[in-house]
Amino acid sequence: MIVRILGEGQFDVPQDAVTRLNELDAAVEAAVESGDAATFTSALAALLDGVRGAGAPHPAEALDESDSILPPADATLDEVRGLLTDEGLIPG
Repeated sequence: MIVRILGEGQFDVPQDAVTRLNELDAAVEAAVESGDAATFTSALAALLDGVRGAGAPHPAEALDESDSILPPADATLDEVRGLLTDEGLIPG
């Protein structure tokens, strides 16, 4: 799976990391739904760290489409609310 973090680039994330990323994604989604800014900030940071930790940088010269696009670490709760789909931010 290719995950793009806006402002940072793409990461190749192995399929076996998707379950954990979906758990982190669910925490972001719950924080957005509840409007809890403090929890949202820490949940988003954990999700981005999870992608960085599990993934490897995708070659910058490759023009491959991302499977998921994540907001930057400084995104607001409202910005992320606009990005959420029925599957959250991470499909699967």
